Amino acid sequence: MTLEQQEQQKIGTATLNSHQDSIKVEVSGLPIASKMPKTQSNSRLFNQLMQILVILIDMLMLSVAFVMGYYARNTLPIPELPVNEPPPLSEYIPMMIVHTLTIIIFFYLARMYHTKRAINRFDLGVAIGQNVSMGTFIAVAIETLAFKNSGFALDYPRGVIVYAWFFSILNVIIGRELHRQIVIQLRKMGLGRDQLLIVGTKNMALSIIAQIRRYPQLGYNVIGILEHRSASRTIDTGEEVLPIFDDYEELPNLIDTYQINQVIIALPDATRQELVKIVTYCQRGTVDIKIFPDTLAFITSGLTVDDLGGVPLLGVRDIALRGWKLSLKRGMDIVGSSLGLIFLSPLLLGIAFLIYITDRGPVFFCQERVGLDGRPFQMIKFRTMRVDAEKLGNWTTKGDKRVTRIGAILRRTNLDELPNLINVFYGQMSLVGPRPEQVSFVKEFQQKIPRYMERHREKSGMTGWAQVNGLRGDTSIEERLKYDLYYIENWSVWFDIKIILRTIIQTLLFRSPNAY
Repeated sequence: MTLEQQEQQKIGTATLNSHQDSIKVEVSGLPIASKMPKTQSNSRLFNQLMQILVILIDMLMLSVAFVMGYYARNTLPIPELPVNEPPPLSEYIPMMIVHTLTIIIFFYLARMYHTKRAINRFDLGVAIGQNVSMGTFIAVAIETLAFKNSGFALDYPRGVIVYAWFFSILNVIIGRELHRQIVIQLRKMGLGRDQLLIVGTKNMALSIIAQIRRYPQLGYNVIGILEHRSASRTIDTGEEVLPIFDDYEELPNLIDTYQINQVIIALPDATRQELVKIVTYCQRGTVDIKIFPDTLAFITSGLTVDDLGGVPLLGVRDIALRGWKLSLKRGMDIVGSSLGLIFLSPLLLGIAFLIYITDRGPVFFCQERVGLDGRPFQMIKFRTMRVDAEKLGNWTTKGDKRVTRIGAILRRTNLDELPNLINVFYGQMSLVGPRPEQVSFVKEFQQKIPRYMERHREKSGMTGWAQVNGLRGDTSIEERLKYDLYYIENWSVWFDIKIILRTIIQTLLFRSPNAY
């Protein structure tokens, strides 16, 4: 660095040190002090304690589930008749121990005790169901094969098996949610928070910081940003001012000085040599290094291997929705839209009546949107704006004055999208997929954003992976594209079901991010 840069760096570091006890981080709307530096050992100790806690909770919930199964078998006639004089519960204790320990071992082998910051409830529930089922099966096998005709022989009635299996899945899910809430509250209180340094451009850093603020339970304290050869010394994130460092060679000192736990590298255009250089500087202690992916990384998660005369080739565009998968998805759309239109018809009629009596205008709003293969279609929605709204602007923003009173409620609850079921039934849309945009926007975006039209390789959806992650309304189109491409390249039936369930839950709990 030049002498001038060194002086600026000293000033920036001094500024950070002078305010290290008063930097504010907003947690659930309440400002709390973030004291720096926090030691890595505190974070590791917190994670270790939380791992021990989740194991203890799992063991407790499995034991309780077995007891519940014992009593359920004696009182409920399914799948066998109630027992008049059942053996005492004490005789089932060895069986309960085998059942509990076997499932705990399966959880361990499935890496379910590997600490993750972001836990998807749906994926976790599926994993719990799978491993409890396998653990129960193996527990029965152990009892039958290892202890039969021995002094340790156990009587394992099928009624107890069925009920213990069911209650085990239910109880472990409840226990994991309890553990999750404990971790969230402790992290919001400032415990177990990791010191985070972002290496990248200011725009990418602001995007990451916005995501961290959206999910404070992730437990990060952002120390600052390192942008190579940056002319700025600080950056205003809207809630706090963070320092900007400007030399990769500073990384070792920064990691040591501020006890950095994690470094996120957000340099989509970095060369291989540059990335290797940064990673080398970060390899100190137990620093966790993560790379924020660019668009290419989002579409290479499903790499396939082919060959050309014995020479291996990597396929990065092995499109998921073809053949039987496409037919299966279409079948889900027909069944889902038909059931939706039938069972939600009273709600649809009620909403239509409210819209009409509000301003006597049209009930539905039809607009040309771009769908599969870039072909336009007429998308049907409930009207949520004034009749002349399109004359006053196209892009909807928060607090838009064109939105009617009933329209604000409909948009907030996603109920304005229900007429999309008609588009789904006729095959113009799907239940899940990238949200369709207006023709004018698509023409603009495809000129400015590389590979934007890739999202039109599949049908547009009523809801999508980007939408359930808060990327809707007046949010980054580039970020939406990444989520849309990820969905297209990684489609599965379970993925669609997960998105639909998250949409329903967000709607019922009024937690749809950026719904306005």
